[in-house]
Amino acid sequence: MPRYNRTTAMESVFRFVAPPSSCGYLPHETWRLEYEQIAELSPAEYMERMRDGWRRFGEMLFRPQCQTCTACRSIRVVVDQFRPNRSQRRVRAANEDAVRLTFGEPAVTRAKLALYDRYHAFQSASKSWPEHDPKDAGEYARSFVANPFPTMEWCYYLGSRLIGVGYVDDLPGGLSAIYFFYDPEERDRSLGTWNVLSILDHARSRGIPHVYLGYFVEGCGSMAYKAKFVPNQVRHADGVWREFRT
Repeated sequence: MPRYNRTTAMESVFRFVAPPSSCGYLPHETWRLEYEQIAELSPAEYMERMRDGWRRFGEMLFRPQCQTCTACRSIRVVVDQFRPNRSQRRVRAANEDAVRLTFGEPAVTRAKLALYDRYHAFQSASKSWPEHDPKDAGEYARSFVANPFPTMEWCYYLGSRLIGVGYVDDLPGGLSAIYFFYDPEERDRSLGTWNVLSILDHARSRGIPHVYLGYFVEGCGSMAYKAKFVPNQVRHADGVWREFRT
């Protein structure tokens, strides 16, 4: 898999802090997010921003700027020390020889749009996610294809059927998992866990030290899985990454 070495001076279009609203992770809390729209950004520049607690989705950077809560903490897995637990070993056994993984550049297809919509409809019905309107090709492209630097698209197949799609940033010193969605009919395969295990395998094969999994929020059930990839580190308010779960 190629590394991307393009360097550029970051170009910011605009930056703003959204007004406080009900937290999407902890409903009893209030969150306030800072956003920055980016026109140009290199992988090295984004790695520095990510180490400072930012994340990105498409061409938008964001980070929490909450007044009363510091529960959101960036989490990363230490690749060369990672030890799969029993459950993760079972996921590997179930998928390793059955599910085919391909790498490519992000692109919009009807199969991806349909899979994305099925996944979000299931999450809305089963986990009280907000109601989902079908995503059109333009919206999908803005979310996953229009990136400020090259991003990897990971597609998972069972036979010829697409059952999972993940997006991963290839950065200096780290791989960053952006987003993953899967076929709800295959949820017994724990494809979200298999995606992270696959990213860790890929990082290990290339000698990459860390895999970044976004934010971890204690008390948020949908994020509990992230802390199970051990050992890991979280970023504290002082900007220092410290051991978390070992």
